[in-house]
Amino acid sequence: MPQKFGCGSPTSMTCESLPPTMKRTLVLGLGNPILSDDSVGLRVVQELQKVLPPQEDVVIDEDHWGGLRLMERLTGFDRAIIIDAIQTGAAPGTIRILHPSEIPTQHSASAHDVNLPTALAFGRQMGLHLPSDDAIVLVAIEAEDVLTFGEQCTPAVAAAIPHAVKLVKEILSNWDRPTTEGES
Repeated sequence: MPQKFGCGSPTSMTCESLPPTMKRTLVLGLGNPILSDDSVGLRVVQELQKVLPPQEDVVIDEDHWGGLRLMERLTGFDRAIIIDAIQTGAAPGTIRILHPSEIPTQHSASAHDVNLPTALAFGRQMGLHLPSDDAIVLVAIEAEDVLTFGEQCTPAVAAAIPHAVKLVKEILSNWDRPTTEGES
């Protein structure tokens, strides 16, 4: 079981006790640990846990669900970075930054659940404290094989893991940085 860092972990103050100026952030890797490239989100957060120091306002964790369960997991956070496998036909290992309205990740929709944008809308209608859509970043890593049982990612996807770790660290460090005109 991965160690949880930050608000909500057993060794820290709760998110509710943070100063109001601190943004509660969830970094969540999604995937199935025994399905080859489907595990890439889990692998990225495992590496992040090794290189990022614990922060009281950031939780780094992993999960295996999408849709309504993912929405429940986001409850109480002001922003989120979700790392997951995606299959769009791009070259394996390609990393894309997406927002909830752009495309569901592998785990954000199933035949028996709803996609992430629908789940978020439902949660907001219920009055849950959820990150706004512009405060949710999906780090989507193009998978080659999400069907084969295996505890290793394919070589191209495995090679993308350090780049995804660096990207998540950059997102975290630049999130509150003011943008200047012309930047997006």
